[in-house]
Amino acid sequence: MDCKTKIKELREMTGMNRVEFCEYFQIPYPTVTDWERDTRHAPEYVLRLLEYYIRMEKLVKDKNNEDK
Repeated sequence: MDCKTKIKELREMTGMNRVEFCEYFQIPYPTVTDWERDTRHAPEYVLRLLEYYIRMEKLVKDKNNEDK
């Protein structure tokens, strides 16, 4: 999976918008924006660490419960 797709998928897993995601993970907004626009690429290890942290801290939002 490419960086653009992966970072957007991770952000959407949390249910956070881009600003919230950047603030929570202390990543500069322009950096995440560039990653999602595919003008820059996050190192693979950063994507793996973000995914690990999101899963271990149970930040994944259940899409089924959001509709209720």
